Amino acid sequence: MTPTETPRCERTLGRFTEWLRRRPNSLEFWEVVVTDERLLLCFVGESFSSALLRADTGETRRRRLDGRAPADLLAAHERNAAVPLDSLRSIRLRRGSRLRRASLRFEWEADGRIESLDLRDTKAGDEQADLVAALAADDRLSHVDVAVEKPRFGLF
Repeated sequence: MTPTETPRCERTLGRFTEWLRRRPNSLEFWEVVVTDERLLLCFVGESFSSALLRADTGETRRRRLDGRAPADLLAAHERNAAVPLDSLRSIRLRRGSRLRRASLRFEWEADGRIESLDLRDTKAGDEQADLVAALAADDRLSHVDVAVEKPRFGLF
């Protein structure tokens, strides 16, 4: 890049907020930012699964991501990762019900393998079906299988 060129600015298409991943002994809090170039997976904290030891570490760190440029999000934590939109295979949201929380799954290809991140909605979270629908209509994601699924049992 020459000194007269300006770097291209990445634009944010949407942000999936207040999602967590269950691990055997803990809950990991994640934010996912979709830009016009890539998917940014942002780790925002971890808490023990035990109700007695649980802390709201995710909320404080989540607010620290507000207003940050996409390029700065990767440097916020060593577990953060970027997935180019070209590698993204699917975004699937299963809507929640009275008995189950919503779930969100991202799949992408990395080094010839299919990788994925499975998340669950937090109690305070919104399942963000409107964001998934907007991404499905975006031409930059025309190669990605984007879907909103209803709960298995429509009665709940």
